[in-house]
Amino acid sequence: MSALAEDELARLLRAAIAGDENAYERFLDQAARCVRGFVQKRIVKGGVDPEDVVQETLLAIHLKRHTWREDGPVMPWIYAIARHKLIDAFRRQGRRIHVEIGDVADSYAEPEPDAVSELEIGRALKTLTPGQRAVVSAVSVEGHSIGETAMSLGMSDTAVRVALHRGLKAIFRRFGTN
Repeated sequence: MSALAEDELARLLRAAIAGDENAYERFLDQAARCVRGFVQKRIVKGGVDPEDVVQETLLAIHLKRHTWREDGPVMPWIYAIARHKLIDAFRRQGRRIHVEIGDVADSYAEPEPDAVSELEIGRALKTLTPGQRAVVSAVSVEGHSIGETAMSLGMSDTAVRVALHRGLKAIFRRFGTN
């Protein structure tokens, strides 16, 4: 920014503090352009919207305009506020990275069809005791919760968990691979 532009901004802010609304509007417009350029150079890739930082900076300038020393330069004061607002935006973002699903959708593998047929499931269930068969079928095949299964079979939640564990372990021993 040139010394002439710095002087113009300082003049406009002095007039704004003195109550000149037109000067304040022009000051904010010029300050927004400076802050926008400053912020856009520092945001490399996504996550933080530069325009949000610009608006937060302008709001902070408005709220803190009385802190500017009229005998000092205005641009370092504006850039200091913008830098703090940019840091705040990065902190709010944290370590989260936002990726549009469309950008990576073609890198996902197609879902595989179920590898186990109904016949194979039936064959595995037949190897279990009747109690284990009922529990494994209800929880693992039909998708019922432990509580629902316990209630429908008249068992405690603990008994259902034990039967499920033992049943799945028996199926794995018989059909699982190492």
